[in-house]
Amino acid sequence: MAIALAALTALATLAGGALALRARDRMHLVLGLSGGLLLGLVAFDLLPEIFHDSTMEVAHIPAAAIALVIGYLSLHVTERAMGSHEPLHSDHHHDAHEHHLGASGLIGAIGLIIHVFLDGMAIGVSFHISTNLGFAVTIAVIAHAFSDGLNTVALLIKSGSWKKRAIALLAFDGVARISGAALGTYANLNSDIVTMYLALFAGFLIYLATTHILPEAHSDHPSRLTLLATLSGVVLMFVIVMVGHSA
Repeated sequence: MAIALAALTALATLAGGALALRARDRMHLVLGLSGGLLLGLVAFDLLPEIFHDSTMEVAHIPAAAIALVIGYLSLHVTERAMGSHEPLHSDHHHDAHEHHLGASGLIGAIGLIIHVFLDGMAIGVSFHISTNLGFAVTIAVIAHAFSDGLNTVALLIKSGSWKKRAIALLAFDGVARISGAALGTYANLNSDIVTMYLALFAGFLIYLATTHILPEAHSDHPSRLTLLATLSGVVLMFVIVMVGHSA
C-alpha cells in the first residue's frame, strides 16, 4: 500500500508542475495550504506518536527531541553550504538563481532525489507505527510533493531550456519516492529506529514549511488569503487526525 501511495505523491508533483504552467497566480494559495498541512501533521500526529513511543534519552533529554533538531539543522546547514534558498518570484534574485542552477545543478539534483527519497521512506516507515499515521503522513507528503512540483517547474522556467530538465526530474522524482517507500515498508526496523527516523522527518517538515513553503507563499501576494489557506491546512490536518484516531 505504501508503495502505491508513494506513486500517488509522484503524480502530485506532476500536478503541481502543471499548475505552475497554467495558473501561477494561484500558487500562493496552494503553497499556503501545503505549509499548513505540514505543520498540522507535525503538531497533531507525528510529535504525539514520536514522544509516546520514544524511550531513549541522551543526558535526560528525549533522543527524539535531539533527532528533530538534527533533522531541522541538517537541511539548514546543507542549504547554506549550497548557497540557497532564495524566493523564486523575486526579480532581484533572478541572476543568482541562474548562476546557482548552472554551478550547482548536479548538487541540487542529488539533493532533490535524496529529499524525495526520504519523503517516500517516511510513508513506508509511518505504516510500521499505525495505518492512521501512514495515511496522515501520505496526505502531508502529497501536499508537499504538489508544492515541490510548483516550485521546481517555476524555477526551471526561469532558467530556460526547462522541458527536458522537468521531464528528467519528474522521472527521478517518481523512482526515488517509490524506492524510499519500498525500503521503509520492507526494511526490518525496530521501534527505536522508526521513532528516530520520524523525528528526523518531523524536523525536515518544520524546516520546509517555515523556511521554504510559507515564505514563498507570502513573497509576492497579499497575506490575508494566503494566511487563511495556511490556517485551513492546519485545521484540515487536525480533522484528518481526529477522524483517523476515532475510527
